[in-house]
Amino acid sequence: MFHKVKNVFPLPDYKLSVQFCEGVTKIYDTKPLFESLPVFKTFLENPDLFYCVETDVGGYGIIWGDELDLSCDELWANGTQIATPFDGLMAFSDASSLWGLHESTLRKAVAYGKLVNGVDVCKFGKQWVVSVRAMQREYGNTQEQ
Repeated sequence: MFHKVKNVFPLPDYKLSVQFCEGVTKIYDTKPLFESLPVFKTFLENPDLFYCVETDVGGYGIIWGDELDLSCDELWANGTQIATPFDGLMAFSDASSLWGLHESTLRKAVAYGKLVNGVDVCKFGKQWVVSVRAMQREYGNTQEQ
């Protein structure tokens, strides 16, 4: 299964908090890379450079400028999942992409009561958020599964 990165946040001690589109957050420790790949040590030992991490266009990984990157598969496989209050929640845009649906299909599901507002979905400003459980209940597994 392909896991797309939604956000990445640098943490102390050369760790990264990585949020995935599936509503999962993992902590990834970059220090083991210092020994196996010297370029990481040379580049990331500088905290100013380390804190410049950002999500790659399309969510296929994370980057530090044009110098260095890590794939979403590496982050998923070697990150440690942590519990957050937002686990299992995703934006309609992410859910529609993962399930191969149009966002209007999800909005209609709310209007017709298939996805219950306040239980399965919630709107924050202009952004709708849906639970992974509700998506699996109504639409089965994602396209990659």
